[in-house]
Amino acid sequence: MLTMRHAIFLPLTDPACVLVLLAAWACASAKGDIINLESGNIDEILGNADVALVNFYADWCRFSQMLHPIFEEASNIIKEEYPDSNKVVFARVDCDQHSDIAQRYRISKYPTLKLFRNGMMMKREYRGQRSVTAIADYIRQQKSNPIRTVGDLEELKTIDQSKRTIIGFFETSESSNFRTFEKVANILHDDCVFIAALGEISKPERFSGDNVIYRPIGESAPDMVYLGSLTNFDLAFAWTQDKCVPLVREITFENGEELTEEGLPFLILFHMKDDMESLEKFQQEVARQLIGEKGTINFLHADCDKFRHPLLHIQKTPADCPVIAIDSFRHMYVFSDFKDLSIPGKLKQFVLDLHSGKLHREFHHGPDPTDVAPGQFVFCLFFPANSRIGK
Repeated sequence: MLTMRHAIFLPLTDPACVLVLLAAWACASAKGDIINLESGNIDEILGNADVALVNFYADWCRFSQMLHPIFEEASNIIKEEYPDSNKVVFARVDCDQHSDIAQRYRISKYPTLKLFRNGMMMKREYRGQRSVTAIADYIRQQKSNPIRTVGDLEELKTIDQSKRTIIGFFETSESSNFRTFEKVANILHDDCVFIAALGEISKPERFSGDNVIYRPIGESAPDMVYLGSLTNFDLAFAWTQDKCVPLVREITFENGEELTEEGLPFLILFHMKDDMESLEKFQQEVARQLIGEKGTINFLHADCDKFRHPLLHIQKTPADCPVIAIDSFRHMYVFSDFKDLSIPGKLKQFVLDLHSGKLHREFHHGPDPTDVAPGQFVFCLFFPANSRIGK
């Protein structure tokens, strides 16, 4: 069955259909307000937009052509609801004409709809229905307030402690401190719960001025106070992201494609769901040995039972778990033995060997003459091109 993901491979075979689609697009374009992005304007336009939905398309792609009039009509509807040009922006990129932009945002299929907030691309692309109603509803949802305001400090005692929570105490919602908090919340609300106490309600917690705290998961974990500038977005975002996005994330069949689109190789622990001891040890060693590699590789863990098929491709079964492996998107490399995790620097060297090309070289030519690595094997990973831990 053909899907949107196959669009890049489909030729146009019905000229009459194409003419109809192009005519519809031209008609819609006459009244639409879609901004054409290129290298000279993309940073300014996206950076000044609260929310921007960008259509990355290719003219030769039949599905791209089908989306054009739908995207235009959704833009018209939303523009009526949010007339301020900087509140919501609908834009598009011709990926054939601007391959540099497509490469910058790792676009590998057409059409792709990406959401941006204040110039920052969100991790999750739009994967909903390609209909006017669905796209318009998606934007309305994105414009909803990500911050819950409490009416009493007692409410903070009933917070769901199974979720990571950021709590801000502000004198007013009109302050630059709060605006920074709101900007951070707009970007990270999928990863953390954001709560604010304002005015007199927050006064007992503002003995030294406005402040922000992080409340971790678990009843016994102490709150952590943000000590940086409340008006410095970059500092506030970096601190909040560090607290809200776990260093080691779980990969599932639902989020595997999103993680792949981040463009970083995977370091994965395959473990049984109830084997929290192995997971905790893996998390500790990643934090101890690989914190400096954050941003060059994604640290993940996966349920062995759910990922039986991927395990078979590396000649493993759930009975072999826990297993550590790297998926470079070209090959999969298996860590020698989970017990070796306790050897100082062993896991770090495994990752460094990926970056240096040693793992790839040994995959094709065998172990380096000076190296002896018994038990370490490498295998091709037979998953779909854009979803290595895929269906």
